[in-house]
Amino acid sequence: MDRYLDYFLNYLEVERGLSVNTLTAYSHDLTDYLDFVASGVGVTAPDDIKQSLILDYLNHLKKHGLSPRSRARTLSALRMFHRFLCNEKHASGDPTALVVSPRSIPKLPKLLSQTQVETLLQAPKGEGTLPLRDRAMLETLYATGMRVSELVGLRLGDLKLDIGCVNAFGKGGKQRLIPLGEPALEILQDYLQNGRPELVRAVISEEVFLNRRGKGLSRQGFWKNLRRYALQAGINHEVYPHMLRHSFATHLLENGADLRAVQTMLGHADISTTQIYTHVIQERLKQLHQRYHPRG
Repeated sequence: MDRYLDYFLNYLEVERGLSVNTLTAYSHDLTDYLDFVASGVGVTAPDDIKQSLILDYLNHLKKHGLSPRSRARTLSALRMFHRFLCNEKHASGDPTALVVSPRSIPKLPKLLSQTQVETLLQAPKGEGTLPLRDRAMLETLYATGMRVSELVGLRLGDLKLDIGCVNAFGKGGKQRLIPLGEPALEILQDYLQNGRPELVRAVISEEVFLNRRGKGLSRQGFWKNLRRYALQAGINHEVYPHMLRHSFATHLLENGADLRAVQTMLGHADISTTQIYTHVIQERLKQLHQRYHPRG
């Protein structure tokens, strides 16, 4: 069955243009699935896989502690795989067609308050090159709501500072133009003029944000810096890069932004993904009511 997985991954990469991270996730999920399938009796071809085996695999995942959300994601990968096999005439039927996806209660994203964000943005102190770079990264991340992979992947050609915007390349290589806002624009221009030239080495990199060696700063490097600045800002719980993306979206909606506009800036293909932030606002209002209302 492994050769069919190779066919499928090649299709996702060449024809669908999925990112390396997405391909890795599909490969991990489907390799585990095919290992389970291989342990079955008499399974040597796609048509030997029946609905009962799909259900057995999902039950296997449940017994090993996977949440309904994770099992639903895995089932989505299985559906795509088996539909591909049918479309390419490697199988005559889709065993996932009638399998119901596990239901889960949407998990509300964690975020920072506007006060916490302001404190965090001020955490990189000093006039050195690295604090200047880190202030620019934090301001840019919060101003745009980009994913951290999009932030560290920014190249000089992606900056449209004359119109106050940046080009972000999201999942599947989809491109979107995002406004920066004055504070982020000013600190980013300061970094490009007075900070980045100090980090450039003999081999010139096109990445906007560089490390000490003149190469693009990694996601792990930024995350490490973010944790340090969060502690300096007095934020006592874990802070991770995606939390600033969640905060960006929620704060926009709290201040009256249109849901469609937020969807566009986040790069969500489906507005239902963006609507989770309206649930966050509703939940926060409930908490405020319970905390401060005399009969809350």
